[in-house]
Amino acid sequence: MKEETGFPEEKKLGPQFADLMIDKAPQYANRIFYSLGFLAAVSFIMLVISGVVELFFGSTWWLTNPVGVFFRSVHLWSSQAFVIFMLLHLIVVFCTMGYRGPRKITWVIGALMFMTAITETEFGYALRGDFSTQWRALQGADFFNGSGLGWWINPLNTVNIIGMHVAIVPFIIFALLSLHYILVRFLGLATPPKADHPYKIEKANHTMLFLRGGVVAVVILILAVLLPSPYVKVVTLKEVASTDPNLFATTLVGEFGRLQQIGTGDNAQTLTTGYSDNIDPYTWNTRKVYIDGPWASLTATGQVPNLLAPIEKMTPAQQKQLINDAIDFFGDNKGKVTEAQDPLITVVKDLTKMAATGYYDKALRGEGELGDETYALRLMADLGVLDSYAHKMGIKTSQMGMLKEEKPDMNLPGGRAEWQPAFADPSKIPPIKLARPVPPGAWWLAPIGIMDGTILKTDDNGDRDGAYILGLLGLILLAIPFIPGVNRLPVVLGLYKFFQKKPKEDK
Repeated sequence: MKEETGFPEEKKLGPQFADLMIDKAPQYANRIFYSLGFLAAVSFIMLVISGVVELFFGSTWWLTNPVGVFFRSVHLWSSQAFVIFMLLHLIVVFCTMGYRGPRKITWVIGALMFMTAITETEFGYALRGDFSTQWRALQGADFFNGSGLGWWINPLNTVNIIGMHVAIVPFIIFALLSLHYILVRFLGLATPPKADHPYKIEKANHTMLFLRGGVVAVVILILAVLLPSPYVKVVTLKEVASTDPNLFATTLVGEFGRLQQIGTGDNAQTLTTGYSDNIDPYTWNTRKVYIDGPWASLTATGQVPNLLAPIEKMTPAQQKQLINDAIDFFGDNKGKVTEAQDPLITVVKDLTKMAATGYYDKALRGEGELGDETYALRLMADLGVLDSYAHKMGIKTSQMGMLKEEKPDMNLPGGRAEWQPAFADPSKIPPIKLARPVPPGAWWLAPIGIMDGTILKTDDNGDRDGAYILGLLGLILLAIPFIPGVNRLPVVLGLYKFFQKKPKEDK
């Protein structure tokens, strides 16, 4: 067959489906740059396999069993590979103007798949079952509330996120991936963007393609062994109540009073009632959720008298006085308040003791839907204990997600020190002692981290504005093939020449 060395006129329809794989392609298509889409597909297959195994055995298995930890680590590294190969693939397609003509739709589908995959990774972090899950879920909820999507996507609701992560988004990615490949197979690979850039058609090297895929799979498995997914145990209400009862009790007093915050200045403790974002789905009555419900469970045992009933009959002014006295009592007690003066103090102390045994947490979870952690995690946010740990582990990001993985202390059970009253100041938490490095975190969220430290640093509506900026960047990514000037940059800068090398002269 005569080799093609010129630049044929762009065809609206390329090679037909004689085979599943492309048989012949330009000589540069056998380079690794044109294998990136296939390598992303290999990573996705490993994601699906490891995810199905994890789903079958459950979170206790993937957090504690050595085999489960291995599969969790394979899932982590597969997600890293999937995102990076898609990103590199988009860069190569841009540099070679692979979005010309009817291939514009191929670019749009690929860009949609990239953005969907990034969202899917955050859903995965929200299901891992460790400290990272708690922290990311709260930050992710703020992001979705800021974007206005919080009515439908709630990272604090495990059932909601499982449905997204397992039953919905993977099928969307699979559909986009399949459609993307069908279009590539139907339209063929893009030729050089300039007519004077020669190339020749040769047989596609499928052996090398699958060999590269095999190498990626092996590397993922090796990284899963050498750099396993880190684990830092969750912070529980039982732990906080038993080690810092005054903090827990003071927070409950604030929830009873439906206060927006406790204290003033830098040490102010913001509560759920004072939550502010583009939308506020946390509109429940905190007294009913955090006091009335657990108290009803406690009094049902017959172990304590129902002191809450007479308090509820008091006037708002009398209740306000009880609240102020209780906050003073559990603080520095400058007013010399005694428990006998304030029945609310006894109620809160009993609930704190209940929490120290673990029963408060169970009663709280029984008030919401099965698998919905919203009440518990919002109370944890009100307590403020997660922020200190996140800061010490180096994963503090105020909007959504973490650029780095959490840093477990290899010398401590569960990877971290137990909560202590002094830990409200992150500098009081013992230094993290790492025995080995940890895998990279969600590095693809770097734009959020950059915005947090610059344009959104003093923005009171940072969640909303950050979401809008990311949405705008996503639209620009989708529209690149249609933006005059931008879509010609690869030719102007000669970027395509690096990826579409001219064929060597035949001897």
